[in-house]
Amino acid sequence: MRLPLIPREEKFFDMFVEDASNVLAAARTLESFFITYGDRERIAAQLRDLEHRGDQISHDIGHKLESTFVTPFDREDIHNLISRLDDVLDLIEEVADTCILYRIEEPTDVARKQAEIVSKQCEQIGDALRHLRAFRGLEQYWIEIHRLENEGDQVARQAVAALFRNGGDPLDLIKWKDVYGLLENAIDACEDVANVIERIVVKHA
Repeated sequence: MRLPLIPREEKFFDMFVEDASNVLAAARTLESFFITYGDRERIAAQLRDLEHRGDQISHDIGHKLESTFVTPFDREDIHNLISRLDDVLDLIEEVADTCILYRIEEPTDVARKQAEIVSKQCEQIGDALRHLRAFRGLEQYWIEIHRLENEGDQVARQAVAALFRNGGDPLDLIKWKDVYGLLENAIDACEDVANVIERIVVKHA
């Protein structure tokens, strides 16, 4: 095995873990948002703080990318990884903000279930990034994230169908269709992160 003349910068792996841990904290906070809905304003403020922290972590990684000669893997993949993690975080914050802006009075079991799926996906993302340094043995993580995404698709389809089937206030229907859509987008964004991780691992197999 040929060793590189210039050692690669390993601190990126720790920064990816930090980024993923912040996203997981946001996902768990979103679960709390729907569980303790009476306290939604305070919890939404916590999500905004986590989103700002995520922006700072992304900025730090980007700055390190500019100043590092030998990166642990392709610069484009590093950029894609932090961008996709940012997408998850932004969508999580947008879900809470939308519920407040729409003045939704009570959450639904569907929203709680979707938030739980996002949280489970983010746990898998965090575990995968903690093991990324070895570039092997990560298949179990993206497979589970894909499985959860399929589960999320089924939940969302059934929920939207039920909204139209059950009738009710058209305004409420529009509000919940939007919220379910944002939660589904967050679930899809987690799968996008998994796809980036898979591409990185395949390149280094």
